[in-house]
Amino acid sequence: MAKKEVKKVVLAYSGGLDTSIILKWLQDTYNCEVVTFTADIGQGEEVEPAREKALKLGIKPENIFIEDLREDFVRDYVFPMFRANTIYEGEYLLGTSIARPLIAKRQIEIAKEVGADAVAHGATGKGNDQVRFEIGYLSLNPDIKIIAPWREWDLNSREKLLNFAKEHNIPIQKHGKKSPYSMDANLLHISYEGGILEDPNNEPEEDMWRWTNSPESAPNEPEYIEIEYEKGDPVAINGEKLTPAKLLTKLNEYGNKHGIGRVDIVENRFVGMKSRGCYETPGGTIMLKAHRAIESITLDREEAHLKDKLMPKYAELIYNGFWFSPERKMLQAAIDKTQENVNGTVRLKLYKGNVIVVGRKSPNSLFAKEFSTFEEDRVYNQKDAEGFIKLNALRFIIEGYVRKNKNKG
Repeated sequence: MAKKEVKKVVLAYSGGLDTSIILKWLQDTYNCEVVTFTADIGQGEEVEPAREKALKLGIKPENIFIEDLREDFVRDYVFPMFRANTIYEGEYLLGTSIARPLIAKRQIEIAKEVGADAVAHGATGKGNDQVRFEIGYLSLNPDIKIIAPWREWDLNSREKLLNFAKEHNIPIQKHGKKSPYSMDANLLHISYEGGILEDPNNEPEEDMWRWTNSPESAPNEPEYIEIEYEKGDPVAINGEKLTPAKLLTKLNEYGNKHGIGRVDIVENRFVGMKSRGCYETPGGTIMLKAHRAIESITLDREEAHLKDKLMPKYAELIYNGFWFSPERKMLQAAIDKTQENVNGTVRLKLYKGNVIVVGRKSPNSLFAKEFSTFEEDRVYNQKDAEGFIKLNALRFIIEGYVRKNKNKG
């Protein structure tokens, strides 16, 4: 892309050192107007300082967008994903993956509002996020220009980045000891990569974990909670109705307290390499267990089994950045249809890293005690099972019969 083609760019801006360097680099390299967009999706950091930093770097006040998207994030992205009981490669609850389409969507909307012809992000050329952001951008606006500085510049070391910052008077703030890990956080999770984790045989250090108590130091007494569901989404905890973001925040507090939601995995990145990461997803881990419990009494067997077969593909689409694809929307429509009767309450026991289902009830329950009881009943004729078994075994009976007769000949 010729540098002169870009007149105005919307940058996904955290206010940290890397994106502040990108901001200045865009101004110098592309000689374009820069608009900054900072999203609060529950990462646990103050976002308003990003405004001051952007102003110091010459951004006009009207070109600074700082928005609280926590409710949008949980309602429109996290909850739909959890209706599918989504897990990537058996363990990852997709905390980073599910945040990217929201940021990409809002960037494209802002670009339209301000008349920008380009968007930019700070993802590296090795990771999944570059794919997620850019497929998202192009899905929403195929004409948008995309700038990915990490694939263009020669600032390929920490020393070069710090020198660039010093040369251009970009403030380098130090808050005590710097974490050796690359981290990403939002209301659903926090992730850790790099450092000693690059050897998959190294155990994570205890002081790496930012949110959760270790299971060993979690309370010695279990705690019981009840989660109420309406059409597959959690709506209340212990009888208290909560907004989506407040509900997830509350579940995070329970999970953090009881050491719930830590995972250590090696995952297969879309770009090709394996990556070792550690994640804390306390509230999401509780939600997944509760949702499967309420589904267990409200979904038909074949409906539930087919949904489980679709889930790995759905998870892969989200992980790889295809949230806005027609196939993800198609699967979402099917998943959401299954949730019409997923209503009721699940009772859970939280104890030292464990989420234990101890009860579930629903006005739409398909559990019929009169059929499943081990006591005497008047609705099920056990003799019917004989014909059912023989019909299901018929192909084996035929095969044995044919082989037996062939051997006689």
